[in-house]
Amino acid sequence: MKLLETDTIFAFMDIGPIARGHCLVIPKHHAAKLSDLPDDQTKDIIPALKKLAIATGAENYNILQNNGRPAHQVVDHVHFHVIPKYADRGDEEGLVIGWPIADKYSSSLHQSAQKDLSKDDITKIFEEMRSKL
Repeated sequence: MKLLETDTIFAFMDIGPIARGHCLVIPKHHAAKLSDLPDDQTKDIIPALKKLAIATGAENYNILQNNGRPAHQVVDHVHFHVIPKYADRGDEEGLVIGWPIADKYSSSLHQSAQKDLSKDDITKIFEEMRSKL
């Protein structure tokens, strides 16, 4: 389910979303880590992330990009997650990070995952987001 495509990137829904609208931006050029990606292949990444964040309809969101196994990279191809945080859902879904300075301002941080989305749910969300791009 491709949301967006340019000459350098693809964007699509995450197959294991942790929030409604969780999607990915990946460069077409293969590089395991961001530091391996040639600069000329990065031009569309930030504009795509911005468009997708807006398309989720969420006021708040995380942009996540991991490099290497110790940094929790699972797939050996650089990619960026857009993970919405919806105000009406609190910390029930989305990414939650134990960040020392953030912990001072939010005592309700906890790890969670959106596990009840069916393929049909993801397709519906895809169609909603795609219509906004």
